[in-house]
Amino acid sequence: MFWGYYLNREQRYSLANRALEEGIEENAAGKVILVEGKRDEIALRSLGFTGPIEKLNRGWTVDRVVVYIVENYGNCIVLMDWDRTGGRLQKRLMDSLGGMDIKPSDELRRALSKAMKPETMCVEDLPSFLGQDHS
Repeated sequence: MFWGYYLNREQRYSLANRALEEGIEENAAGKVILVEGKRDEIALRSLGFTGPIEKLNRGWTVDRVVVYIVENYGNCIVLMDWDRTGGRLQKRLMDSLGGMDIKPSDELRRALSKAMKPETMCVEDLPSFLGQDHS
């Protein structure tokens, strides 16, 4: 789905806002979002996310975080940055969770990465581009 690259900036931001609204609804209903770190959580909170958000960077191994997510939440939304490092983390988390019979969602990340490139490659920058009108 590469059509996102052919949208103008306003259309891409609209796409990002729709994806965020869906994520906010799922999160408010209790679905945990797994992000890389504290600044990502702060960014999502400023955009209106009110449900559980867990951080990958907490001094634990990736495997320990995966087990924690599975034991405490079950399914989740994995939202790593869409840079190279974030892509590697996303794949590892999706594979690890899948190996534990969990089907994590990566739809929010895919929509945001298509809508927000090249302006930003990371979750923590979203509020500065999309405004904070969700709260």
